[in-house]
Amino acid sequence: MEHTSSRPEPGAALPAAYLSAGTSSFTDFLRAQAPELLPGRRSAGAPGTVDVPHGTTIVAIVYAGGVLIAGDRRATSGNLIAQRDMDKVYVTDDYSAVGVAGTAGLAVELVRLYAVQLQHYEKLEGTSLSLDGKTNQLATMVRGNLETAMAGLAVMPMFVGYDTDATDPAKAGRVVSFDVAGGRYEERAGYHAVGSGSLFAKSALKKTYDPEADVNTAVRRAVEALYDAADDDSATGGPDVGRRIYPSVITIDGEHGAVKLPDERAAEVATAVVAERGDSPRG
Repeated sequence: MEHTSSRPEPGAALPAAYLSAGTSSFTDFLRAQAPELLPGRRSAGAPGTVDVPHGTTIVAIVYAGGVLIAGDRRATSGNLIAQRDMDKVYVTDDYSAVGVAGTAGLAVELVRLYAVQLQHYEKLEGTSLSLDGKTNQLATMVRGNLETAMAGLAVMPMFVGYDTDATDPAKAGRVVSFDVAGGRYEERAGYHAVGSGSLFAKSALKKTYDPEADVNTAVRRAVEALYDAADDDSATGGPDVGRRIYPSVITIDGEHGAVKLPDERAAEVATAVVAERGDSPRG
């Protein structure tokens, strides 16, 4: 008697698109296979008054030999504090990081998808995107969220990266901001801020920024700028010594790549800033 196996062929349950190399863009693949998973393709629903958590202030500073990005930890929902210890800055690959302000849930989802996009490209192409390529990819993803942004659920990312192709390594750190329509803007002043407290943070950085500063000085200036933002913007959280909640900081340089500042170091810097401002409360 002839016997035949009823076991399915390996991978037979998956569509053919999942088994081929296809495009090097993960977002294009997702758009074709499961568009409902893209943040910007979901229905925004009818306009309403639902308050969703929002992330607030992010700052970026270019220093000698690198760049950093830092964010406060507070998320607000209307007039309430929704979360006190939210991380708003993320390492996205070896030499880049993104900070997000705006609608918290969509922002975190967008950054995670963006990190997968960079990994997907590198695995298929065998090389990482150039820094300009990385920012163009992020601009495309922000633009795809335009319909949701117009419904009041905007995401405002800020990109920082170390350009490994730069002719002068001391000036390889770059900062790029975006608008809700996906416009991409290189911030050549050496510092920038986004979010509800950005006006106060940028004003602080304008007075203290030094392009020749080392990484330790730049970290101190970033924490000071966030402190100043929290002093005048209720949606920005300052260092919370009692709860041991301090700003998140990521530094990027040619030697170490993108590295999140250890909690102990962030606590040390933030505590020093709080103590200094206590001695001079008027700034």
